[in-house]
Amino acid sequence: MTTTPETTAPHADDLPDLTGLIKAYDVRGVVPDQFSPDVARAIGAAFAEVVVLADGADAVVHPDTGRPFVVIGRDMRPSGPELGAAFAEGVTGRGVDVELIGLCSTDGLYHASGALGVPGAMFTASHNPARYNGIKMCRSGARPVGQDTGLSAVRDLSSQYLATGVPVLAEGRGEVTEREMLGEYADFLRGLVDLSGIRPLKVVVDAGNGMAGLTAPAVLGTAGGLPALPLDVVPLYFELDGTFPNHEANPLEPKNLVDLQAAVVEHGADIGLAFDGDADRCFVIDERGAPVSPSAITALVGLREVAREVAAGRRPTVIHNLITSRIVPELLTAAGARTVRTRVGHSYIKSEMAEQDAVFGGEHSAHYYFRDFFFADTGMLAAMHVLAALGNARSADGGPVTLSRLAESYEPYAASGEINSRVVDVPAARARVVEAYVTQQGAGPVVVDELDGLTVSHWDDQPRWWFNLRPSNTEPLLRLNVEAADDDVMTKVRDDVLALVRADSAADGS
Repeated sequence: MTTTPETTAPHADDLPDLTGLIKAYDVRGVVPDQFSPDVARAIGAAFAEVVVLADGADAVVHPDTGRPFVVIGRDMRPSGPELGAAFAEGVTGRGVDVELIGLCSTDGLYHASGALGVPGAMFTASHNPARYNGIKMCRSGARPVGQDTGLSAVRDLSSQYLATGVPVLAEGRGEVTEREMLGEYADFLRGLVDLSGIRPLKVVVDAGNGMAGLTAPAVLGTAGGLPALPLDVVPLYFELDGTFPNHEANPLEPKNLVDLQAAVVEHGADIGLAFDGDADRCFVIDERGAPVSPSAITALVGLREVAREVAAGRRPTVIHNLITSRIVPELLTAAGARTVRTRVGHSYIKSEMAEQDAVFGGEHSAHYYFRDFFFADTGMLAAMHVLAALGNARSADGGPVTLSRLAESYEPYAASGEINSRVVDVPAARARVVEAYVTQQGAGPVVVDELDGLTVSHWDDQPRWWFNLRPSNTEPLLRLNVEAADDDVMTKVRDDVLALVRADSAADGS
């Protein structure tokens, strides 16, 4: 087959720089300045070449056409339809079919990729503000496409296509069709966690005008035609609106949890659930309106999955990233699991999940990964596990247990949360910390590792503490996480490290 460029090559000075758009884990940038339909078209063609056609394992053919095909989904951002259509043009121009599954959560796209056995692309900028959009890509079976697993090659080829014109086959172009997958997604999740026998729970769900406004009624309610569950769901901001009129769909920011916290208390709810824009992350609020740490959720859900595996006579493996609480490996190891510590970032955890055949994985950013969900992350499945644990928990006298009490044993330590510092000279700031804590050992003998940034640990001696200092991939930022056995020690270590990081610079915390 012959190919012709679809567009005239632009002048070199007009070419967009894709290094700031195509990052370590995904594509994400401002529309249209960084991310335009022309760029999406070039990325689509490169995705077809690098992910679909270059890897025979990913070239699953469509039963009707005999051509390889991919699935494409999108969130509720206004720019999604145009960018998705341009991406699909790039894909079909390389002789690959496209099935559009329309509005969905990112884990809904992963389900489609896993269930159909084909690569996928999800148009979303997750929790970013409305002016952003992006793409999360995966290989067949929801396997990750990250910097080391194809994304850098997609970036390089996309840049080439933007310079020379996006190639299109003269004959044998792919076709675009539509497919509804929401019902299958909801049914699949219902089959993994049985909520039918739990005690009745009142649940406030804050969708943040994101995709949980579509998926929560389908999975937790009866919108998808499934049987009713003993859940009284109080909806908060379920209207799909990519301009985020109520608050940004970023539950990592405490200000975006305020409405949910108030609603939980106002309605006398048992639990609150907050999802980010593409609904692949879930944050949990207890009955008092207090956030439950994602590390605590990692331990709670991990113990459920470990117990199931141990009961079946298997020794399970659980993955956790290096900024999760130390309670996670402590509890899971005691329960019979093997724990594996990994770098921060979903592509790293997904790869490790598959390589280790891990039953579960958790990140302190509230991404939760399941072997039963194609080793991919899903906020909804994590939420269902928490609902099952809460709905089945009983006190010594047989009465119901509140979420705050249930979570107590999973949050014994004091944590700082992630603190970002913008610094003038990142290496110099890091060097000051190394000099004080590692070279001089001013706080006592420590264990040091550099799996991801700098981790300094005094956990095997008193007082118990550790911290991790990681640079941003794209900005002059250092990210600090501190944990200690009590608040006083955590505060001291946090403040001492921040003083070193921010010394002699125009630093400001964010």
